[in-house]
This record gives sequence, C-alpha cells and structure tokens, in this order.
Amino acid sequence: MKRITLFLTLVCFIFSVQANNIRVNNISLENLNEVSNWVHVEFDVAWDNSWRISSGPSNWDAAWVFVKYRVNNGAWTHAIVSQANSVAAAGSTLDVTSDGMGAFIYRDSDGSGNVNFQNVQLRWNFGATDTNDIIDIQVFAIEMVYVPQSAFYVGGTTGSESNKFYAGGFSTSSSFQITSEAAITIANTSGNLYYTGDSASGGDQTGTLGAAFPKGFNAFYCMKYEVTEAQWLGFFNSLTETQKTNRDVTDANHKNSDSVVSRNTISWTGGSASATTSAPDRACSYLSPGDINAYMDWTGMRPMTELEYEKACRGPVLPKPGEFAWGSANIASNAYTLVNSGFSSERVSNPETNTGNAIYADTNGTISGPLRNGIFAASAVNNNREETGGTYYGIMEMSGNLYERCVTVGTAQGRNFTGVHGNGIISSTGNGTAINWPNNSTGDGYSYRGGSWLNGSDFIRVSDRFDGASVIGTGNNRLGFRAVRTAP
Repeated sequence: MKRITLFLTLVCFIFSVQANNIRVNNISLENLNEVSNWVHVEFDVAWDNSWRISSGPSNWDAAWVFVKYRVNNGAWTHAIVSQANSVAAAGSTLDVTSDGMGAFIYRDSDGSGNVNFQNVQLRWNFGATDTNDIIDIQVFAIEMVYVPQSAFYVGGTTGSESNKFYAGGFSTSSSFQITSEAAITIANTSGNLYYTGDSASGGDQTGTLGAAFPKGFNAFYCMKYEVTEAQWLGFFNSLTETQKTNRDVTDANHKNSDSVVSRNTISWTGGSASATTSAPDRACSYLSPGDINAYMDWTGMRPMTELEYEKACRGPVLPKPGEFAWGSANIASNAYTLVNSGFSSERVSNPETNTGNAIYADTNGTISGPLRNGIFAASAVNNNREETGGTYYGIMEMSGNLYERCVTVGTAQGRNFTGVHGNGIISSTGNGTAINWPNNSTGDGYSYRGGSWLNGSDFIRVSDRFDGASVIGTGNNRLGFRAVRTAP
C-alpha cells in the first residue's frame, strides 16, 4: 500500500489587520489517487479587508497561492497543480493557471470585509515522486489585485513630468490611448506612442513593442503591496546554501551589513542558518535585478511593464496634470511621525486629511527608509483613495515608499520582453532563468517608476519617467518591486 508521510512546513506572511494579514492554515494531503499519481493539497486561506465590486473599478482582490515541496529533506521544488479535481472553498472562485504554477482564489460574489476560505483543495500532480518518501509541503499565499481588461491612457498631461509618454505627432500634452495588445511603434508620428527626451535616462525613443509585450490592455493581477522582508525571506530560506550566497541581501553587493541599514532589517549569518527580519511587514529594499528576477521566477509570476504600471495606477480615467497614484496632484507635505515602528501595527500618527498621503522626501522627516505595507490604509482619517494612497484599482504604495521595477519600453532589452511567466525553478546558483526578461546582472530592460521615500514629489508622479530606462545593476535603499501575472 502506498502512503504519503507528511511533515508540514507552514509559511504565512503575517501582516497587520489594517494591511492584509494573509495566512494559510491546516495544511494536509488528502485523497491520494494512486492510479493517476495525484493528491489534494488541502488548506485554509484567510485575509482581511477583501473586496469584490461589479461597478466602478469592477474588480476584486485575490490570493496567489502556490505550493513547494521537498522529498527526504532534499531541495525545494515547485508543485504542479491542475484545475481538474481541484475544489474551491464555499464562497470562493478558484482559478488554476494553465501552466500549473498556482491558483488565484477570490470571492465569488460582490462583498467586502475579511474572508476565510476553508478546505481549499488543489490537485497536485506529483508524478514520479515516490509516495513512500517523506514529503515536506509549503503553501505560499500572496495578496493580489485584479486589473480588468480595458482601454486606458498613458502620459500626455500638461504637467512637467520627465520623459513622459504622449501621442506621437501631437502635443506632448496629448495622451496616448492603448486599445489592444497589438504591436505599437515608438515614433513621433500620428498613431504611434512617443515620449519626451528630457534626459538620456528616458530611453532611445525608437523601436517596436511586439504583440507579445504586455501593454496593460489585457487583464492581469498585480501584487497589492511591494514585496516585504518576510516574503523575501520565505523565498530566501527555501534556497540551497549556494543559492543563498548569491542572493544574500547583507553582502558587500547589497546593504553590506547584518545590522539595520535604511530600515532594512534582514540579517543572515551564513551557512545553513535561516535569515531573519525584525520588521517582516516592511517593504524590502536593497534587492538587485538578479534578486528580483529570481524571486519572480520562483513564484511563477513576472515583472510588470511600465505601461501596466500606469494602467494599474489610473485605470481607464484620463490622465491629470501632475497626478500621483491616488488620482490627483494633491499631496501631503509635513513630516510624518511613526508609532509602533517595526511592528505589524506600525502607523502614521499624523496623516494629512483631504490630500494624498505617501512617504517621500517631504514627509520622510527622520524616518529614513520605507514603511510597512498598507500603512496609509491603516492610518488614514477618512478611508478614501487620496488619504490611503490607493490606486484606481486599490493597489497600495505605487507612489513613494520604494521605486517600482517595471520593464521599460526605452531599451531593446526591455522591448524584447514577451510576458513569459516564471516556471518556479531557478538555477543552481540562484538566478532566474525566464527568457527575455531584463538582464540579471546589469538590470538593462528595467524602468524605475513611482519614486521612493528619498525622492522629491516630482519623481513619484504616475507619468514621470525620469528613470524610464536607467540601467542599474545593483540594489539600493530606494529600490523595491512587486510582481504581476497575466490573468488566466
């Protein structure tokens, strides 16, 4: 008789109630099918402040769930799951991706508030795995936001945003509308996309975005928050020692310390030890292009493009001059005061009202680093888009905190991107292996959008492309990222 001996390794990314507090519990393997070599990975998944709405943004939030396993204490491997025989929890929809990398779990009807989806069952096709072996299972859950298919506009405002997009052949204040995923030519002629050349870091102002380059028209899921220190360690601590050595945020190529530097608290003593953090909910800085590519490949996601960035911020609404991610040019200007710094309850005690809240140079004061994810949603006096800093679709911290890494349209390396998702596997040395992504070593192919805690307000505007095609091969205290995935 075959059997599966299961030792659970539970991975939960714990956030404050006011952020997302996503958690996975009660993991088990059930309903072994010995003939077809599959078994159910069963678990509960819950998070706070969930929603689904049929009007306005017409979207929802979701959990991206994927499974890792190891046999007899070997290397962690990505589990391939399938829609067939998978079972959604009551009140939820379960969409397993066609490549088997994972599943999106979300409300099956309109509503808002906390959710707790129990007894989710994902069919794991374990294939040749010997079911007499000892198997460890990790179930990862990351909060995402659904960005629906629609036409939208990029750039073209009357503001002074650097290297901003506009409709070629017209005034630089004329927005360019993206109405499909068809190829786009970059040229200053009618019908094409173009951008101003205020600085050399904007791009080469030429080339074509092929049909496979994700332009933001098609639906996609975007991480609700920037990758946190806890999420990074969930990845890092599952690597081999060799892989860890090349992805070590504390080495000389990163923050060069095991101490707290610019509020990055990650520490790793080396060898088989696990890395640690004292601020698990804080957005993670100092990650290099090689680091973020490895993380996204390992999670089965991909980078977002800078066109998708603008769609995720403003939705289908016409651009406004000087606007930030919350849809207006209004912004707080007084230094923030933090309470409960480093804890899941970290919040701003003096958020401004009737204006946009974001951490950037004017509000940073003596904080000197990124804040915990979702902090303004928790701190706002009025729960509206401006005061919480949310985008049209409810994505957080797209202006300020840490720069967003996006695939650029401004270099050949960026334009070669075809939207390939990660396959859950990285190289033996810890590098991502997905094809046509920005360069692991140099960072060529990435754009830097949305600014950071250290930048002035000009840099954190939606249309600003001051670093639209900058080539940065290392990590620093201003750079973060979040991943996306094309909707099933």
